[in-house]
Amino acid sequence: MQFAWLAILLLMSARPLWAQASKPAPPAEQAPPEEDENLKEKTYAFNPLQANKEIATGEFYLHKGKFEAAANRFREAAKWNPTLAEAYLKLGQAEEKNKDKKAAKEAYQHYLEISPDAKNAKEIQHKISRL
Repeated sequence: MQFAWLAILLLMSARPLWAQASKPAPPAEQAPPEEDENLKEKTYAFNPLQANKEIATGEFYLHKGKFEAAANRFREAAKWNPTLAEAYLKLGQAEEKNKDKKAAKEAYQHYLEISPDAKNAKEIQHKISRL
C-alpha cells in the first residue's frame, strides 16, 4: 500500500515537469509590409517651423565639419519651405566646403533667384563666378 501511495505521489509531482518540458507554441508569423517604409518618397507640405529646425541642425553639422550631413539638412529645409533663401545660402556654403562646386553654384544661384536684393548679393555673385 505504501508503494502505491508513493507511486501516485511520484506521478503527481512529475506532471508539472512534463508540462514545463513541452515546447511553447511558435509565435504567429506576421506578413512582411508591402513596401519598406524607408523607401517611400517623403511628402513635403509647407512647414516653416520644420524648415527652421532643419537649418539649426544643419548649422550644428556645419560647425562640426560634417559638410555632407549639413547639406542634407539644408536640402530638407528647402523642401519644407522652398521660399526660404537662407536654406539655399547655407546649402551653397556646405556644398562649397564639401568641395562640390557644381552643387554649391546651383544653390547660390537659387538663393539669388529667391532673394535678388539681398545685402550679400554681390558677394554671392562673385562666389558663383569663382566656382
